[in-house]
Amino acid sequence: MPVTPSFPGIYIEELPSATRTIAAAPTSIAVFVGYTHPFKTRNFNKAVQLFSFSDYQREFGGFYLSNVLDTSVANAVNQFFMNGGSECYVVALQAEDYFDTGGADVGNVTSATATIGGIDFTASEPTDKVPIVVSVTPGNPATTADVTITYGSQPPETYRGVNLTAASPDFFRTRMANSAYVRVAGAPAAFTAAANTNLQAAAPAGAVNTFELPHFTAVFQTDSDLDKVPIFNLLIVPGITNPSVLSAALAFAERKMAFVIVDPPRDSTSDQGTGSVLTAFDTFPKSPNGAFYFPYLKSADPLTGAAVELAPSGYVAGIYARTDTKRGVWKAPAGLETTVLNTTGVVDRGRMNDLRQGVLNLAGIDVLRTFPGIGTVVFGGRTLVSANPAYEQWRYVPVRRMALFIEQTLLRNLGWAVFEPNDDPLWVSLRVTVENFMLSLFNRGAFQGKKPSDAFLVRCDSSTTTQTDINNGIVNIIVGFAPLKPAEFVIVKIAQLAGQVQS
Repeated sequence: MPVTPSFPGIYIEELPSATRTIAAAPTSIAVFVGYTHPFKTRNFNKAVQLFSFSDYQREFGGFYLSNVLDTSVANAVNQFFMNGGSECYVVALQAEDYFDTGGADVGNVTSATATIGGIDFTASEPTDKVPIVVSVTPGNPATTADVTITYGSQPPETYRGVNLTAASPDFFRTRMANSAYVRVAGAPAAFTAAANTNLQAAAPAGAVNTFELPHFTAVFQTDSDLDKVPIFNLLIVPGITNPSVLSAALAFAERKMAFVIVDPPRDSTSDQGTGSVLTAFDTFPKSPNGAFYFPYLKSADPLTGAAVELAPSGYVAGIYARTDTKRGVWKAPAGLETTVLNTTGVVDRGRMNDLRQGVLNLAGIDVLRTFPGIGTVVFGGRTLVSANPAYEQWRYVPVRRMALFIEQTLLRNLGWAVFEPNDDPLWVSLRVTVENFMLSLFNRGAFQGKKPSDAFLVRCDSSTTTQTDINNGIVNIIVGFAPLKPAEFVIVKIAQLAGQVQS
């Protein structure tokens, strides 16, 4: 505060700092968009924040199996958290054409209903693929019974000693009111014998397509619920390869300064010819704010334990998060340290040799490979536009994501400058504040260069902000950085030394 001199001597006056603290933006908050459990999802078309897969199970019902309903989102979110992710949003889509708001019908698939042991059971799962097995064992007297319910490899539910007395705490409808697998009804006079009866709905005669383009594109519109999320970094539409959806997702990501992780067609192969992933990739929309990963990965189904093929995007999003935490967003999320968890390897049609990967890599297809003694790793780090010379500066995933990180950080931290007098004091304060942030990144090894002047620049003065800019209420800050680019090709040159004495 100002001092009032009154005696000869030295006075101390504390001056306010011209700099402001900048808090780094997050780098690996993911968003997953797609269809979730049709009967157990609490909120459709809302961006719901999650911090674990347990949160997902509570909000969206967890895993389910179906021949006609897409199950990619549950698996992708699970793989994200298992491989290093810590925070995400999920936007669950409700396909009106296939979902009865009463929770009974999805297209031609009806929740299985049957009377077993005198009790009316209705499945809470779309059980056209894996039956719910219900066993009712009447007691003595026949007004009591034990009920056991199983669903795949999930934990069974057992209700012992339920009865037919409505006022009793053991009344069967009271005891089973919170069952994860069934809903119960009816008023039997006595329980009847029934054991190991399948509660399974018949699949429809033809394939039912649960994909509806407007459900996806609506999420990426201005003023959607997702658009109002303050910040996210990664956008995933698991298993979706529709060009219109991906185009809308990439445009949305560009506006939100986010990055899209794109899945390949499920049946695409690493070989040339029919079904080649290279042919499919050529039809996909391109953007510097996205990367394409191939192939699908093998895993065990969490409900049945059977072998299943899963899209790579959820795994890769987790690897992004893990790498950001351990090394920083400037490190490519690829290499032998990026071991993918919860997989037994890539699908057979996605296996390849070095020469074949070379073809895919130069096109911009990032490959996951399984190496003996190491496991399955992400072994590519290029963006969707890496083959386009016009986008050479954004060839690599870590370079593009580093730029997005700096942009999001400055956007979130320079709001204090709005409505400040547009003159030298403001320019100095902005320049010093941003320089301090960039210097902190330099000290962490985020840029090329041996000294700060080689690694970054920050300009904010009369050369960047003219009088015309001032008259229009504009202040311009120029921030540049020398990015670290991955050592994609390690070349070892070997020469024989001539004239050496042989021992």
